[in-house]
Amino acid sequence: MRFLVSTVLVFSFGFALVAPCEAAEKQIATPEQIESFTLKDFRGRAHSLSEIEEQLVVVAYLGTECPLAKLYGPRLVELRKKYASRGVSFLAINANLQDSITELAAYARIHQIDFPILKDVGNQVADLMQAERTPQVFVLDQDRKIRYSGRIDDQYGVGYVRDAPERQDLAIALDELLAGKSVSTPKTTAVGCKIGRQREPVADAEITYSNRIAHIFQNRCVECHREGDIAPFALEDYDEVAGWAEMIEEVVREQRMPPWHADPAHGDFTNDRHLSDEERQAIYQWVEDGAPQGDPDDLPEPREFVTGWQLPQSPDAVYTIQKEPFRVRAEGEVKYQWFQANLDFDEDKWVSGVEILPGNRAVVHHILAFVLPPGDLRTSGAGRGFFAGYVPGLRAKMLPAGTAKLLPAGSKLIFQVHYTPIGSVQFDQSKIGLVFIDRKDVTRRAISSSAITNRFAIPPGDSNYRVEAGSRSVPWDAELLSMSPHLHLRGKSFRYEAILPDGSKQVLLNVPHYDFNWQTEYRLSQGIPMPKGSRIHAVAHYDNSTANLSNPNPDVTVRWGDQSWDEMMIGYFLISVPVDAPVALPESELRLPSATAKKRVSRIFLRTDKNGDGEISLEEAPTVLKKGFAQADKDNSGGVSPDEFRAALDRYRLGR
Repeated sequence: MRFLVSTVLVFSFGFALVAPCEAAEKQIATPEQIESFTLKDFRGRAHSLSEIEEQLVVVAYLGTECPLAKLYGPRLVELRKKYASRGVSFLAINANLQDSITELAAYARIHQIDFPILKDVGNQVADLMQAERTPQVFVLDQDRKIRYSGRIDDQYGVGYVRDAPERQDLAIALDELLAGKSVSTPKTTAVGCKIGRQREPVADAEITYSNRIAHIFQNRCVECHREGDIAPFALEDYDEVAGWAEMIEEVVREQRMPPWHADPAHGDFTNDRHLSDEERQAIYQWVEDGAPQGDPDDLPEPREFVTGWQLPQSPDAVYTIQKEPFRVRAEGEVKYQWFQANLDFDEDKWVSGVEILPGNRAVVHHILAFVLPPGDLRTSGAGRGFFAGYVPGLRAKMLPAGTAKLLPAGSKLIFQVHYTPIGSVQFDQSKIGLVFIDRKDVTRRAISSSAITNRFAIPPGDSNYRVEAGSRSVPWDAELLSMSPHLHLRGKSFRYEAILPDGSKQVLLNVPHYDFNWQTEYRLSQGIPMPKGSRIHAVAHYDNSTANLSNPNPDVTVRWGDQSWDEMMIGYFLISVPVDAPVALPESELRLPSATAKKRVSRIFLRTDKNGDGEISLEEAPTVLKKGFAQADKDNSGGVSPDEFRAALDRYRLGR
């Protein structure tokens, strides 16, 4: 059974570990009898527990924005259909302060809920039943005593999702009760979001939403937690935020939010989202004081976000990543998708700004773009040619003034897209936008490279397997601009070091708790000098043990591979060099052009020119050259001359 990451869980704000309670906690000595209650549904119709005639009643606590509640809503509908003829009734209760009647109606419509969803104003019934999270279910017997409480099944947990449930807890409890048996596991730990309870704020609290908390959220959270973006709910309105107060405290205290994994002891980054100790303490105190609103006059000015392109100017060229809208299933695993875009320019372009614009931020977790030169037959793969990326909360920025990336003529872009289901079918068609700059205005050339190795075999059960990788020595005086570590589900930690020409080392970035859910580019606030002869050294650790809940299979040896149940070890980094610096292609290999290479090209040409007429015809061209023949034949003569052949190989390293 594989485990695959579901980013939707990262955003859930507070999933407890998925595990049955220990044996001592499994037995409920005296099942508590639930007195009849009456609540209204979103249509205003009243429903009473005492009016339900069925032998068993399933009470499910649901929230309209909790990712797991979205995923499990349709699953509860299927369970209701399965057990309706066997004397089991289903009803849902929403006790969240922040969920409105209109939102309840929308939730029921989107997820096709065909049983009553009742509003528990003031949490009176939730308090009676001691409900804590959404989704959380209770099974009541004919005497309306609680015979089971907890999760629906064990498919989802913090930061991972099984391919399918291994234990159907709710269904097992119903089957046992219908067979006249006691429930074998009457209590499990519910997984999901905390119920947003109504609380009485401290009247004279020093820290309020208006004077402190809203300011923190604007700086650290609302880039994702706003309407229409990837986070499942917005943090821009007091009434909404107050309902999530306890959930916010939990994920901040456990350092799950905001998602920032760099050790503050090393590096200063422009996209740093980590909370200071003072900010954390302010949030804890605010929640302890009942989440007081304070004076609205103390609120910060609302941040304005660009709904389209974030770049300071409109892109000069825009390409659609998917030819047709891609359908994202409602739940379960969506394997990495690969798409390709053909670029329509026949001359080299210098790119000073690039932005990937997701078509549906609710389901697009990340997009990585790679340059595919003519003649390269790859259709996927993340080993080389990294060009740009999108992750939630990462704002598009232009490269430093005068700095640009070279995009060779005839290139293609390939894209790796990671989707996360949200409980309803969605569609996505994303775009990439490029801003060009004239060659005469470029003073520094940005080059993406990596410290990479595929030479590892992670033993079964090893909880701290070490892998090291190094880049080539940089043959120019360069400046380091950013770093992007990339591991898969067993990734545990990642560290970048610069090894300088004198042999000294400098820690550039330390990620002590790597999280595959977040493909973060760490952008330096100020470039770090990399003198000629410097190189990047990367150290990663992996956890292939059962202690790693994201581990697809702790019983196998793990090697390099594209899929998330395989592993990778890539330390991407971005440097800039003087634009006139001699750079051999592909530039990611950090090489200078060499005289030896020129002689090798001449020998290859002579071997390929079978008839000795001084040109390589289409018939003589090797397969890899045939793919880019028209591009190589600059003068359209029908043959590739020695100079044209040399230019093609220098640019695209064909025929190696």
